[in-house]
Amino acid sequence: MASSLSMGRIQQPASRRRIGYLGPGGSWTHQACLELFGTEKLIPLEGVHLFAAFANGEIEQACVPVTTSVVGVTPYLDPVLDLSAVTVVAEYPRMLGYSLLARPGSKLEDIKKVVAHPVALEEVKPWLDRELPHARRVTAIGGGAAARSVAECKLHDTASMGPLIGAEIYGLISLANNIEEGPHNVTRWWVLGHEMPAPTGHDKTSLLITVRDNGFSDVLGDLTTAGLKILDIYERPSKKTLDTHRYLFEVEGHATDNILSGLLRRNPTFRVLGSYARKY
Repeated sequence: MASSLSMGRIQQPASRRRIGYLGPGGSWTHQACLELFGTEKLIPLEGVHLFAAFANGEIEQACVPVTTSVVGVTPYLDPVLDLSAVTVVAEYPRMLGYSLLARPGSKLEDIKKVVAHPVALEEVKPWLDRELPHARRVTAIGGGAAARSVAECKLHDTASMGPLIGAEIYGLISLANNIEEGPHNVTRWWVLGHEMPAPTGHDKTSLLITVRDNGFSDVLGDLTTAGLKILDIYERPSKKTLDTHRYLFEVEGHATDNILSGLLRRNPTFRVLGSYARKY
């Protein structure tokens, strides 16, 4: 069940319903997409194939986890920033509670290896340290891939961490539920599209700028002088020089608001990644 942090389904025309998500199925991103869109026309794609399909128009939208409250930015934020044409059309924060999934007949005391996405392993580390301190921890490309690998395993000593949907898809059982569930464990997804939503009156705008280190203070000054409320700042490598970085600023308001639109006219180096309904 979605937490109080999450939102209702995104309504969109049938012609705009090809939605890609990080596959294979059975991951938290799959679960998020089911809650956002239902089951219609969800397309699981692994890694770079998701971003390539979005870039070349094979899918109209993509759902990507970009930040978490435990580990900060995910490995998928930079590929989003690398896209030359993208608009963030929605955000979806969700509280996570992991399940330990294993083959039928397995018991908790049997488990000697736990497979999960690297971010998931960080998020469930306190539980693993306490309940399965001697279990080997193995990374997978996602929760769905982790669950699939357990289903393909012939032994009962391997389990995966992920949402319960992985058990339904791959014929597994849950040995423990609600692992590390709580306000400390929230993941935020972006829904990527091409058309900026209209203002709602309670919006957030994501701005991207590439700047040399000695120019960062000026950029920060421009934002604060304009009277914008800065909600988050994420620093990412520019992939060009050591003294140049990309900064993702998330500010209160919509890009069409007078204050923000005025800032953008004065500072055309800012790239608007998206303006969308603020969910936290």
